[in-house]
Amino acid sequence: MRITLFDYGAGNLHSLAKALRGDARDVRTETDARAAVDTDLLVLPGVGAFEPAARALESGRDAMRDAVLAGLPCLGICLGMQLMFDASDEGDGAGLGVFAGRVTKLHTKRTPQIGWNSIDDSNDSLFSSARLETAYYANSFVCRPADESTVTAWSTHDGDRFPAGVRSGNTVGVQFHPEKSSAPGLAFIREYLNSISNS
Repeated sequence: MRITLFDYGAGNLHSLAKALRGDARDVRTETDARAAVDTDLLVLPGVGAFEPAARALESGRDAMRDAVLAGLPCLGICLGMQLMFDASDEGDGAGLGVFAGRVTKLHTKRTPQIGWNSIDDSNDSLFSSARLETAYYANSFVCRPADESTVTAWSTHDGDRFPAGVRSGNTVGVQFHPEKSSAPGLAFIREYLNSISNS
């Protein structure tokens, strides 16, 4: 399996790449959004701000969106999940629009949310198979989907309930960092990789 990390200048690529590597899995990074879709799995990593990431995506946004909508498996983590939506209050620029909705700041007095939080009401076997009940977060912004049927799990921070995960086919977004969420987080990544290998 060829796995491509789209590098839009975010941090934390090393630990994510390490979590994705394995037998018969080749992980590479790519800064060109159009070239990034020449892969078996596209991964949008999770540290950074929306506006510069959207700017890095801009020249190849249509190609990437079309590829994902046509069935290219895609995993978006934290900011990567937010880039799957239309736009963000964090800054200018357009997301991929794979999921309809907007990214807004957490409706809380305390931001950012940094640390462990529980996963609630999950309806995706990726969570149950990995026994992922708590996960590590580092975020001030969250996704607000127009269609909540795409939400696969929820979390609540300081009274604000928000999607912990979304899914459409083999396109999965998670607001938390599975690569930092101990053994269950790594198991979540393995379960996802196995699911797309078998699809």
